[in-house]
Amino acid sequence: MRVSRVVSAVFTPFSIPFLAYLVLFFLTYLRMMPLTYKVIVLAVVYCFTIFLPTLTIFLFRKMNGFNRRDLLERKRRYVPFLLTITSYAFGLAMMYRMRLPWYMINILWAALVIMIICVVLNLKWKLSEHMAGAGAVIGGVVVFSSLFNYNPVWWLCFFILITGLLGSARIILRHHTPGEVLSGFAVGLVCSVLVLDPFYSVMIRMFINSITH
Repeated sequence: MRVSRVVSAVFTPFSIPFLAYLVLFFLTYLRMMPLTYKVIVLAVVYCFTIFLPTLTIFLFRKMNGFNRRDLLERKRRYVPFLLTITSYAFGLAMMYRMRLPWYMINILWAALVIMIICVVLNLKWKLSEHMAGAGAVIGGVVVFSSLFNYNPVWWLCFFILITGLLGSARIILRHHTPGEVLSGFAVGLVCSVLVLDPFYSVMIRMFINSITH
């Protein structure tokens, strides 16, 4: 039980985008970029995907007298979700102002889309955001392996192992059922592939433009 709590606490959904940028900057040819540039981008990502969501949710808990277990209830998860989505949206706006490459911006887009889908599905079903994040990581490894031309086998083995541990931990802690764990993973995997893959990303933008114009 203690090991499950540690695994669940370490591999939080908030850490996924930051981890993705670390992998890009230090394990692909993007490591040749200037250190100052990498630090600035990582600082922006950390601020809007980890620091601000954590801070605002903490303040929300304190203002309402909630503890962490109180936020596990489905009806009380909407405000933390909305606070996180707002923070991610501001982060996206900052990235567009910085004129970052599309593949960097799309990482945050993928995280935002996954979060919005989880909020909608949470109206009827309590999906596992931890597993959605894990699915997003595996989808990102597959997409970026073709984009940056690296062998993803060892990375896939590592993240699949982590995903298995994380899913087991969420079930052991009774935070989610097996169905909620598997569904969360599927949502994260599908969304990350659709948003990060250049082909699907272009097709989605064309579809959205055809609807809005």
